[in-house]
Amino acid sequence: MSTRPSTFLTPEQYLEIERKAERKSEYFGGEMFAMSGASREHNILSVNLIAILHPQLRKRGCELYTSDMRVRVTHTGLYTYPDVIAVCGQPRFIDDNVDTLVNPTFLAEVLSPSTEAYDRGRKFEHYRSLESLSEYLLVAQDRLHADLYTRQTDGRWVLMEANRAEDKLELRSIACQISMADLYETVPLPPATNPA
Repeated sequence: MSTRPSTFLTPEQYLEIERKAERKSEYFGGEMFAMSGASREHNILSVNLIAILHPQLRKRGCELYTSDMRVRVTHTGLYTYPDVIAVCGQPRFIDDNVDTLVNPTFLAEVLSPSTEAYDRGRKFEHYRSLESLSEYLLVAQDRLHADLYTRQTDGRWVLMEANRAEDKLELRSIACQISMADLYETVPLPPATNPA
């Protein structure tokens, strides 16, 4: 008995559909998953992160991409659209369409209520199988908080948290620094709750 879904798609079929589609979809295990729109906070954080990283990367032989660049996790077969991507050195793509990157150095996801568990869990499992990936940043949109995971030489991932405006995160893989005050500039965060 087959365990494939009745609408099983090959990666090639997915790419053919996706390249003509008006909306983005991720792909895994023979299925396409439509992506929902992002909140105002999500968009501001993504733009702020790009604005912080771009001037630091301009002359370093690195390229910076927005969420319109697709990434393929070769080992697991996931096709996805991270919020921010940096690749240092020569970018590699799956084909001449140059729209599906396979060797990101740095990935960032802005967390939303519907995707936070996935971004922290299963998606990070996929990302860890990317040999090129050195750092993974998760940015909260409901509070001032970011988690930076950095791959060590022995393969372990070490977490650095930042949750104050004066905090700075060092992205060693791409030689950049992120000021939390700059990252959260103009983001309409809810008022802090006072624990009783």
